[in-house]
Amino acid sequence: MTLNFVKELEWRGMLHDAMPGTEEHLLEGMQAAYVGIDPTADSLHIGHLVAAMMLRHFQLAGHKPFALIGGATGMIGDPSGKSTERNLLDEKTLRHNQNALKEQLSRFLDFESDAENAAVLVNNYDWMKDFTFLDFIRDVGKHITVNYMMAKDSVKKRLSSEAKEGMSFTEFTYQLVQGYDFLHLYKNYNCTLQMGGSDQWGNITTGTEMIRRIGGGKGFALTCPLITKADGTKFGKTESGNVWLDANRTSPYRFYQYWLNTSDADAEKYIKIFTFLSKEEIEELTTEHVEAPHKRLLQKRLADEITVMVHSQADLDNAVKASAILFGKSTGTDLKGLDEKTFLDVFEGVPQAEISKNKLGDGLDMIAALAAQTGFLDSNGEARRELKQNSISVNKEKVTEEYKITKDDLINGKFVLLQRGKKNYYLLVVN
Repeated sequence: MTLNFVKELEWRGMLHDAMPGTEEHLLEGMQAAYVGIDPTADSLHIGHLVAAMMLRHFQLAGHKPFALIGGATGMIGDPSGKSTERNLLDEKTLRHNQNALKEQLSRFLDFESDAENAAVLVNNYDWMKDFTFLDFIRDVGKHITVNYMMAKDSVKKRLSSEAKEGMSFTEFTYQLVQGYDFLHLYKNYNCTLQMGGSDQWGNITTGTEMIRRIGGGKGFALTCPLITKADGTKFGKTESGNVWLDANRTSPYRFYQYWLNTSDADAEKYIKIFTFLSKEEIEELTTEHVEAPHKRLLQKRLADEITVMVHSQADLDNAVKASAILFGKSTGTDLKGLDEKTFLDVFEGVPQAEISKNKLGDGLDMIAALAAQTGFLDSNGEARRELKQNSISVNKEKVTEEYKITKDDLINGKFVLLQRGKKNYYLLVVN
């Protein structure tokens, strides 16, 4: 039995446009749909999450999802939403990226079971690599007119832009290659629906046109809105770049913090798009949030759900613990429980000084640690005053002037965290 996929997307704010008849077609029984994913990196970033969530909702509704890795199209570059041409990839890099992306997508989609609607991963390089140029322009190109291609928004924008380089023939033909993907999946897998972001509408409808003209059949198109932030800044971007799903590129702590720091307006929108919570749960949470916005219930639940989904419960627990170190009560034991990457993420931007391990031989006295050796405080006199006032901590534990820092204080074998009051931190890096 299939559920109403289109209605599910609608209430979640994930439906931008659908070709007439799409909803009815999906209610006829199990159908197959695909989303194309750009393989230019060996990790998805959160800009790809909407596509992954759409495929997952599609599978949960009883349909069969196809994730198409754009190996061939990744060698060309899609002009949609771009102002310049992208770098092209070699086959070895593409294969590596494909395997990494499948690994990440398997956190959302069931690829492995013997269910009739198990997900399938395909790569358009596999059917495009042996296609000769002459075959392509004879069998595909002659069916789509230049007038039709020129009318697409993605083409018009690039041609009318002020970019000096204009638009290459390679990019111009991109919609034919993407359109052919849809035709190939239609003919070989009975795939009748292509989904994507709203900027893909032109490319998707080129595919439905090919299915009509060459395949003699009917294809459907469905798009989701491009995700935006209420303040106008770009979704999924931070000062250090994209927010990736790969823990080596974006640590679970940073990932968690990204969602935790969303605005109220964004959290209300994102919790529908990026979690599988029911409509009732979300409405209840939203009501509670409005009554006590300072508790940030929506942000916390959003960050919890999505961190567990992309990473794991253990990663979420660590991220929560790490967050408490800066913003709540924590101990030296909590600090020592952080791995080095998370520790450095938590204390990024905190001033630091390097000292040699030899200085810890007989113990480094607190006056030297606070002033002479580090410059954390301006003078020995200030260091003494602060110590007398009980406002200095080493690794979150209050210390007196008699305390000496030794190798036993090292976090991850190389860090000591000094603190004055609640918010002034200083990092000793011991080499």
